Amino acid sequence: MYNILIMYYYKIYTYGCQMNVHESEKLAGMLKQLNYEETLDDNKADVIVFNTCCIRENAEQHAIGNIGALKPLKKKKKDLIIAVGGCMTQQNGKAEYLKNTFPFVDVIFGTSNLNMFKEYLQKRLKTGKKVVEVIDGNYTIDETVKPYRTSYPNAWVNIMYGCNNFCSYCIVPYVRGREISREPAVILNEVKELVKSGYKEITLLGQNVDSYGKTAHFDYDFADLLTDICKIDGKFRLRFMSNHPKDITKKVVDAISKNDKTCKCIHLPLQSASTKILGLMNRKYTFEDYYDKVKMLKTAVPNCAITTDIMVGFPNETEEDFLDTYNATNDIKFDGAFTFVYSRRNGTKAFDMDGQIDDATKKDRIMRLVELQNAINAQKSTEYVGKTVEVLCEDYDEKRGLYLGRDEFSKMIYFSSEKSLIGEFVMVKITKAGGMSLYGEIGE
Repeated sequence: MYNILIMYYYKIYTYGCQMNVHESEKLAGMLKQLNYEETLDDNKADVIVFNTCCIRENAEQHAIGNIGALKPLKKKKKDLIIAVGGCMTQQNGKAEYLKNTFPFVDVIFGTSNLNMFKEYLQKRLKTGKKVVEVIDGNYTIDETVKPYRTSYPNAWVNIMYGCNNFCSYCIVPYVRGREISREPAVILNEVKELVKSGYKEITLLGQNVDSYGKTAHFDYDFADLLTDICKIDGKFRLRFMSNHPKDITKKVVDAISKNDKTCKCIHLPLQSASTKILGLMNRKYTFEDYYDKVKMLKTAVPNCAITTDIMVGFPNETEEDFLDTYNATNDIKFDGAFTFVYSRRNGTKAFDMDGQIDDATKKDRIMRLVELQNAINAQKSTEYVGKTVEVLCEDYDEKRGLYLGRDEFSKMIYFSSEKSLIGEFVMVKITKAGGMSLYGEIGE
């Protein structure tokens, strides 16, 4: 085993969504328990972990490229431990592919058994043998794994794992298993400790937060959780992602409206405004259903900002289907949109669908949609000029020489200060708009 008198270092590469960011914090927590310290330098690291994502092909290919690039370092530094985990390894046959393609990788593990990483690493160090353990099944919740948080003043809190939706383009249910909700008391205690420790923004995570508790043994839902978290003493903001249009209810919307701590910024993925395409995606709602949920939100929470996900180029999408999405975007005027082209993922229903769209058509459509959304973003940013808003200062931008933070509607705002304000709420008067970003001055 390693000599505890010598300092050892780790580096974690993270790909994909905020769920993965938080899971990397858990991996870091396990490494901290073994007395490792973080480094950003591959050459200095004794353990390098890749926490992978396979939701989109580019994230997977990026990870594979970075793993391969470590071969010369491993050859030079034979005691270096390289571990690969996450969604990519959980795919059928992918662990075997990684084992054969990258024989210098020491530990391969999946999402279901991420909480076992510490034991796998110790086994590799003790025996010198490669460890490949990818377990089929649901995520195993282990509340003894404490994350090493690196995102102050923000903190991520999983309320559930897995997904039961089976959208035809999505591999998540196959690599993360079925929905499983954490106990309410455990979540509430975690948030209490975070607020007590000085965290000012809590983001609840789940593939579909609106279905929290639906498959659990307890009679307690997402609206109940929001309400109880907001009763915790202290000044903090509460965010959550992602919602699902088929599951968000009036009870949830009322909980958002009535509690001051809940940010009035809701991420509600649309994906497409063509009901035909939504059916092929297995989204389980029509565009009319979605539009009704938007109206419900804006009625109950008049100043609510709504962001979304939009996919173009799904199999069988016609120009008319795309124009439905384009026109809906122009009508609803989202406060932000993650736009992307459909990417075929092996193992999903959509992979074998007829009517695949050619790359040139996808590119044309995404460029038109992005241009529209950029114009909407610019207009909404311009409307901020002259307003004074409360900003949670999150970081300092070395290049700009400015502090930065977000308001409750998730608008990024830059401002100057003679002292560090990271972790503090400050009032900022907006003086200039620049695309999605805003610039201002600290007010009274």
